[in-house]
Parts: sequence; structure tokens; C-alpha cells
Amino acid sequence: MTENVIRRRALRIEQNPKIPLYLFALEAGEVDLVADVARISRDEAGKLLGYQRPEKRQHVKQILEYLDGDDVLFPNGLILALPAAVRFKGSRGPNPSDGLATIGTLEIPLPASPEEPRPALIVDGQQRSLALARTRNSKLPITVAGFVAEDLDIQRDQFLRVNTVSPLPGNLVSELLPEVNTQLPTKLSARKLPAILVNALNQDSDSPFKGLIKQASTTASKKSEAVVKDNSLLQAITESLSGSGVLFPYKNLSSGTTDTAIIRNILVVYWTAVKDTFPEAWGLAPTQSRLMHGIGIRSMGRLMDRVMERVLFSSDINSDDAYSRVMAELSLIKPHCHWTEGRWPEINYSWNELENVGRHINILSNYLIRVYRESRMSTS
Repeated sequence: MTENVIRRRALRIEQNPKIPLYLFALEAGEVDLVADVARISRDEAGKLLGYQRPEKRQHVKQILEYLDGDDVLFPNGLILALPAAVRFKGSRGPNPSDGLATIGTLEIPLPASPEEPRPALIVDGQQRSLALARTRNSKLPITVAGFVAEDLDIQRDQFLRVNTVSPLPGNLVSELLPEVNTQLPTKLSARKLPAILVNALNQDSDSPFKGLIKQASTTASKKSEAVVKDNSLLQAITESLSGSGVLFPYKNLSSGTTDTAIIRNILVVYWTAVKDTFPEAWGLAPTQSRLMHGIGIRSMGRLMDRVMERVLFSSDINSDDAYSRVMAELSLIKPHCHWTEGRWPEINYSWNELENVGRHINILSNYLIRVYRESRMSTS
């Protein structure tokens, strides 16, 4: 009976006492036995699973063509998250360690049957791993760095960090950021709060955006319903969190805390009122409704700062009249909007000529804000 374990000579790197780190080698054909890819998705309850982007077939094909050649040098290693079940035995004899690394043998348990999950997950090198699993050169030694961590938070944190040179798709980063609880680089940290809010808007039952936001985990069967690109909403929220935005006062810069619940409620109340003010334009594909298009989201996001500033001056966002106040404010611009047909007369654009580019966003948002202010003045 074959023992279900792979043994390899390894170096244990003395880097973090809480997270063992090993350097070792696997045969190309063994990678598929040891490691799996944690694809990003969501379960039925909306919980985020995994962190890896889809397979890039052309990229995998190019790697495979090289691996199947006669003169192969493949120093590009893999980074694996190993299970706690791995065992390391330091070598006997003098000087097994130099203070930086200890030489020994690493034992990786394998599943008893093909139906059982593989013990490790690929943190970096999934395209390479797919090619390695298919190459004819199955005995080719492959360098591996493996750290012991079954906690998805740690795996996602490392996944984001090792992919900073070759940037990950923006929507993948945005969806992963709310799930990472470790200290992030400054640029990623600044993107975390907007990402948390977008995730909430796509998942919460009281949100008008529930199921409408296209994210990295959106399945093919749901893509026809997900009509709003997450990046448009992320940018709108990021602008409103800046110094001149209506969401900025809910960030405490001195303590580094944020009243996320209040910010979420402001967004839900405002965008629910937008949905109910323009029901004929809500939930349609961007080709059918410019309200769901990037330019609609960005322009109405800028209008939100003006509308909600006025509403919040005299109403608590959790009060019963906050929603009706927002509806009353939006009614001032409703007759002037052409999201699904017609022409915006003053700015001289047909409804479907407006695109999600800086110039058009500035023109439309300026127009909406101007109409809103003039309408307010004429009714006061």
C-alpha cells in the first residue's frame, strides 16, 4: 500500500515564528496532486470564497509550449499556502541551521482519494501551475515557497501583496479588500472602505443595488442581472469620501475610525430614492439606460453630495422622513433627465451619446447640479 505523503528536502526559513515558511521542490506532475486553485466566488449566503481570478488560457498555452520543449529552464516558482498537517523534521548532525534557515525534510500529506480536496492552495502562480499539470515534462523540478496558513485572511493578504508588480484586475482587488484584516499598503488601504461599502450595497437586502453590481465573483448566470460596474460605484463613493464630499465628516481622521453604518445608510437612502424617482431607468443594461451606465452613477453620485448635505442638515438619516426628503429633492431634477430616450437639450447630447469619460461626466454632473440649485431657488 502506497503511503499518501510526499517527502522533500526543504529549508525552513526563520522569518515569522507564527507562520512557518519552507523552500523546497516538487516535480511538475506533483503540483496538481498537492495544490488546488481557490477560485473567487460567493456561496448562496453571499459569503466570499477564494481569491483567484479565472484561468487565462492563452497565457497557460504559452507556458505549456515552453515546458514541453527540450531545453527548459524554469526558475519561476510557485507560492503555496500549506495545511497545518505538514511536518518538518530538521536534519541531524552538526550545523543544520545557520540562523537564517534550517535544513530538513518536509512531509506533505496527500488526499486518500481523488474526490478529497488537495492539501495546499496556490497563492501565486496559478497559470504556471495549470501548465505544469499538463506538461509532458512531468519530472521537471519546480521551486516552491510554502507558508503554513489555513486562514483565508492571511492567504488573501499575501495574494494581494505578491501581485503588485503585475496588477490584478481592479474588480478582483476591490472584492478581496474587505476580507483582508491585516495591515495593508497605503494605496490598498485607501481603497478598502469604498470596497466594503460596494460589497454591502451588492449584498444587503435593503439596498437598491442588491445583485445589480458586477464583481469578480459574479457568475455567468448572474451577469445579465448585474448591470452596474463596481468601479463606477467605487469611484463615486471615493469622491464623496474626499474632503468636499457629504460622506467625509463620518471619517474621524484623528482616531482613524469611520462610522461605516451611517455612511452605508446614507448611500442606501439616497440610491433607493434615485431608483424610485426613475423606476423606468433602473435595473436596465447600460445600453438601455444611462442611469445604470458609468456616467449616470458618477454624475448622480456627485449630485448626492449636494442633495444629502441639505437633507442631513435637518433630518437624521435613520428617521422616517429622510427618504421622503430625498425624494422631494430629486423631484426637482426629474423633468430634466433623459436616461433612456430623448435628448438632453441644454448640453446638446442624445441620451445614448453620453459616455463614461471625464469630459462627459463633468458636463452631465455640472448640468444636474446647476438644474438642482436653480430649481431650489425658484421654489424657495
